Amino acid sequence: MSKEEKLITNKEVKSSAFAAYFGEPGNAARLFEALEPGVKVLPEEIDFTTLNGVLFMARKNDLAFTVKKKVLVISEHQATINLNMPLRDAIYYGRNMEKLIEPKALYRRERIPLPTPEFYVFYNGNDKYPAEEILRLSDSYLVKTDEPMLDLTVKVININFPENHPILERCCPLYEYSWFIQRIKDYLETGKNRDEAIVQAIDDCLKAGIMADFLAEHGSEAVNMLYTEFNMEDALEVRFEEGVEKGITKSEERQSMLYKKMKKDGRIADYLKGMEDMDYLHTLYEEYDLM
Repeated sequence: MSKEEKLITNKEVKSSAFAAYFGEPGNAARLFEALEPGVKVLPEEIDFTTLNGVLFMARKNDLAFTVKKKVLVISEHQATINLNMPLRDAIYYGRNMEKLIEPKALYRRERIPLPTPEFYVFYNGNDKYPAEEILRLSDSYLVKTDEPMLDLTVKVININFPENHPILERCCPLYEYSWFIQRIKDYLETGKNRDEAIVQAIDDCLKAGIMADFLAEHGSEAVNMLYTEFNMEDALEVRFEEGVEKGITKSEERQSMLYKKMKKDGRIADYLKGMEDMDYLHTLYEEYDLM
């Protein structure tokens, strides 16, 4: 794919299509009803607490919201298998609590009422994965105990369309999103490039009435989001290329140099780990003599 082709669908994106689509209160309400069958939720009973950040930087989760101010849902959409989601969600939870609780309240004698937290990952990558899996923070502990003093449980749900998880039947917005992503994958398998596959899938959705309002409203922005989701490495590369063209800060230039060096060494996975862990990023700067 040429640089020009990549630039069509790769401006800097601060959200994913999943986050934007379920960032609409009505869709978030339907999603929670599917996660908790029998519970009825109105769009106005959804309050978003999603952490903001820039693309690929640490401590940014896809979607977080409270339901009736009683339940806090923290979720991520993942196209790759990540066994560290309990640890990431522990960080997200702490950050969300900082947003929800007045700092001075921590020092009062009275117990602070907290919304009950729930943690989910919605997986739609290409690797084989169970329909559901439970990940626990304690699985990573070096010393195992029967009753760890701190634990966190994450439910991973495979929302790939062929998997036909029951949640797709219970949640129309999730069904439509999965149908849409599957169309893109199908077109990629026929040999279309990512731009062609995404644009063709959007056209199919508009004709079928799938996610039609969302796609019509977001237009090219939705294309940008999807391209980023489907090709993180290209997104990083073009982001840096655009930065050079526009003029970037010293910090961004150093990050760009690190990326290029690590890509040459075949260490993209380590680079992305650095984007999640600032201490590790500092170690990489030292290793590549970029301090």
